[in-house]
Amino acid sequence: MKIAVFGAGAWGTALAVAAAPQHEVMLWARDARQAAAMQATRRNARYLGEVALPPNLHITADHALALAHGNVGLSVIATPVAALRDRLTAQRGGRAVLWLCKGFESVTGALGHEVARSVQPDAACGVLSGPSFATEVARQQPTALVVASENAALAALTVEAFHSEALRIYTTTDLVGVEVGGAVKNVLAIAVGVLDGLAADATPGSPSPGLNARAALITRGLAEMTRLGVALGGQAQTFMGLSGLGDLVLTATGHLSRNRRVGLLLAQGQPLAEALASLGHVAEGVLSAPVVLARARSLGVDMPITQTVVDLLEGRVAPAQAVALLMSRHARAE
Repeated sequence: MKIAVFGAGAWGTALAVAAAPQHEVMLWARDARQAAAMQATRRNARYLGEVALPPNLHITADHALALAHGNVGLSVIATPVAALRDRLTAQRGGRAVLWLCKGFESVTGALGHEVARSVQPDAACGVLSGPSFATEVARQQPTALVVASENAALAALTVEAFHSEALRIYTTTDLVGVEVGGAVKNVLAIAVGVLDGLAADATPGSPSPGLNARAALITRGLAEMTRLGVALGGQAQTFMGLSGLGDLVLTATGHLSRNRRVGLLLAQGQPLAEALASLGHVAEGVLSAPVVLARARSLGVDMPITQTVVDLLEGRVAPAQAVALLMSRHARAE
């Protein structure tokens, strides 16, 4: 199969590396200098420097060439969600389009499938999501993902493209559920990072958040995620799967998580701007948090953890105050 991956960040590169042994894969980089360096060194030094690129993986900065390659097979958009609309617009006329980004479009508050319907209402579109760190996928460490699409042919094409001994692909038609899970878990991971950061910096013997608090925060966060997803039309059972609980646990507890890292740095007293600058990558939870909250409010959905994360990011509360606020909420039925 011919596969074109648009976006040579960590995740786009990792998925291209994973598919290259089986298919004819072209990875498009927006920066011509980055593309030339990757071709010469067979490494993506900025985003995934520890992984050697397969010799048969073609890298290009020629957008027209990549479009032509994907149009006869599968096009995969691996940019941040902020660039999804432009990439989908450029894909017009393509046969099948898949995106990897997780989050809400900041200006419109739209999820990926809502953006796709406004740009390409008749195209075969879908999202590939689930608990996955790019480094592990590129190293062919066992990973399970889910493709969500209302188009059965696209779902089958995605399985054919990426399913392997190391990468298992499940399918669902619940685009809403999969995308809400992928977006909201990043916001919740910031909250868990703050909690873990406060625990790590606590004076020995003093009361501080621990593993009990982490478990409670993840569980209640999952309840928030599910409430919003169902209100938007998703299926409750989706949030018990890979793109809900699975992705939440990984992002909230894994040391490779950028969103969790933001929370850890905030708990250490770093200003948000410094924390983001130190990452060198996009932390989608920071961008998504206010949009998640706005959509929840418009639907009358209560999301106290998300509210607290927004207050923290916007400087209205300090990390320790944020945890105290969540623990001081009134008792209620679970």
